[in-house]
Amino acid sequence: MSLRPPLTVLLVINAMVAVSCEAQGPNGEEGQLSFKAHAPTAAVVRGKMALNLAQERDGFLAVPHDNSASHRQPLLILMHGATQASRLFDRLVPLADTLGVVILAPESRGITWDAIRGEFGPDVEFLDRAIMAAFDRAHIDPCRVVLGGFSDGATYALSLAIRNAHQFSGVVAFSPGFIVPAPEVGKLPVFLRHGTQDQILPIDRASRPILSALRQAGFTVDYQEFDGPHTVRPADARAAMQWVSARTCATAR
Repeated sequence: MSLRPPLTVLLVINAMVAVSCEAQGPNGEEGQLSFKAHAPTAAVVRGKMALNLAQERDGFLAVPHDNSASHRQPLLILMHGATQASRLFDRLVPLADTLGVVILAPESRGITWDAIRGEFGPDVEFLDRAIMAAFDRAHIDPCRVVLGGFSDGATYALSLAIRNAHQFSGVVAFSPGFIVPAPEVGKLPVFLRHGTQDQILPIDRASRPILSALRQAGFTVDYQEFDGPHTVRPADARAAMQWVSARTCATAR
């Protein structure tokens, strides 16, 4: 799990100018996603299944039992922390099935997400493919597509979401460390949780300055702290899924 000083966050949100040299995407802008919402192109299979997009580091898709064309459901994309894998989110699958949330859990190409330690690159491309695969295999409400993650995955989610706000209905961040600087910042609702006893990403150097910067920049943030370590509590996972389900096209931005 990585950490950068609070000043980085303030520069990202408040200055809203390029403050880093990062990889340029195919359309000339770094960290840009190009997926398009669409109806399934294959038979919809309910339950948890491998993405089958890569041999070694892949991920999974979990489709609730009642997913159908007449009951399109929200998509919550969850990205793991450093040194972790998609199995981190296995325990959330039964809850997602109960609450009617499609879960997509892709895996980073390396030990953590590319821009955490360098530039945006292969992870953005893989994430694009994974989201397209989710739309191929499930009935998803395009007004309720939320990017999220834990630790480094939360940092990556926040950093990509502000670059691709038009693509998402919100962002869920469990214990993030910072936000990667962006040339342009798009606003969208944020769900943010962090433990006050976090020794991996101390809250005073992570979520508290992130919260302050986001709110100063006009973001709507659902924020809570809890007396605990670097983790995702079951209660917070449930609250996040309920928050995701409450997104609409009218309130997404």
